[in-house]
Amino acid sequence: MPMSTPDFGATPPWPSPSEDASALARSERRLPPLLSVIAGMVDVIGYLSLGKLFTAHVTGNLVVIAALLVRGGPPNVAQILAVPVFIVAVAAVWLIAKAANRRGSALARPLLLVQWLLLTCVLIFSVIHDPAANPHGLMAGAAAIIAVSAMACQFALLRLAVPGAPSTAVMTGNVTNTVLALLDTWSRSQPLLEVSNERLKTTGTLVVAFFIGCVAGAAAVSVLGEWAWSLPVVLAGAAVAVR
Repeated sequence: MPMSTPDFGATPPWPSPSEDASALARSERRLPPLLSVIAGMVDVIGYLSLGKLFTAHVTGNLVVIAALLVRGGPPNVAQILAVPVFIVAVAAVWLIAKAANRRGSALARPLLLVQWLLLTCVLIFSVIHDPAANPHGLMAGAAAIIAVSAMACQFALLRLAVPGAPSTAVMTGNVTNTVLALLDTWSRSQPLLEVSNERLKTTGTLVVAFFIGCVAGAAAVSVLGEWAWSLPVVLAGAAVAVR
């Protein structure tokens, strides 16, 4: 009975370590600035059209809820649900990652696709139901839940697929790193941080990108109304492509 010989020229199902490292380096360069713009847009569009809800900086909703409880006035139900929804969405992304059976940069594209689908759902839902007309109503709450889930997907995909990347939505740490790196760069003595120039370039770029996203998102709400959600949808699609 003839025995089959192994095909040593066949392409392995997994990328080689060198290919994976190269893909990861590309993802660390390309994705964070684009995702920072998306986060800025989604955060400001949600804040302006969904009852002052932070969809990207979700813990900011805890501050708003506490202020409302102390100073009077009922909090937005979507603000109360934002943190638990975020937790559930991160868990769902983890399950998707496990089911995809991928690691590292190979996991980025399917999770970016999930984020794009969620943001597309927010756009379609908003155009049909106009949640901004009643920011504290049921339709606004539903749109907020989907938007928070989309940002939870972004947080999780960075930790799972591009673990070396800085935060693209919460800028406090990036501003801190930028200031420290800038001071180290200006100082003539031994720097306190390693690779200060590279850290300054990376974190500074993300802060600027997030701010650009916020400005563009606010302008889009004023000009486009509910169609403002089309901007992060387009950029999320671009993230899938450039990955």
